Amino acid sequence: MFRRRTQSPTEDSPVDDSKPVTTPGKGRPTPKRSEAQGRRRSPVTAPSNRKEAYRLQRDRDKALRARQREGMLRGEERHLPARDRGPVRKFARDWVDSRRLPGQFFLPAVLVIMLLSMVPFPLQIRSVVLLVYTMSLPVVMVLVLVSSFYVAGRVKKEAAEKFPGEDLKGVGFYAAMRSSQIRRLRFPKPVVLPGGAPVPAKR
Repeated sequence: MFRRRTQSPTEDSPVDDSKPVTTPGKGRPTPKRSEAQGRRRSPVTAPSNRKEAYRLQRDRDKALRARQREGMLRGEERHLPARDRGPVRKFARDWVDSRRLPGQFFLPAVLVIMLLSMVPFPLQIRSVVLLVYTMSLPVVMVLVLVSSFYVAGRVKKEAAEKFPGEDLKGVGFYAAMRSSQIRRLRFPKPVVLPGGAPVPAKR
């Protein structure tokens, strides 16, 4: 009535226990959950009082301001103020920094002339120095004004050709003001040398 079922070939074949059973793995033991969580968590020391909390907050703010200032000096877009952001303003900065313009020599020239006028030269030499000072100052100012108008017009024209559809409001004045600054005091710092070559990285 009840017949015995025929055993499958797999049940009849003996199992070889001499070979070790291997399973694919990562090549290293799996860390425990507590160990993995411990490595992810960095030790946090809570301030013991309000004074200590204020000190830690000041240190964090100081470090953040230092990073932001370094980023601004390097010209990183996310750290720059609104007036310096955008491809048009960067183009204006690079255009000015890649050229030697009369405006950048205005303040050094005025300072040299003023110092010479205060040196106690003999009367004849002093009168010549004062004459040079009186005549050269307006000439230098005229050169700076002419240079500023030239820079503003050229930068605005080339920016319009290079960035069609971009907002060019104030870019001419922005370039003119930068051209009247001493190169070392410009902000953000120049990233190109006169001639257009990039500024070499500091080692």
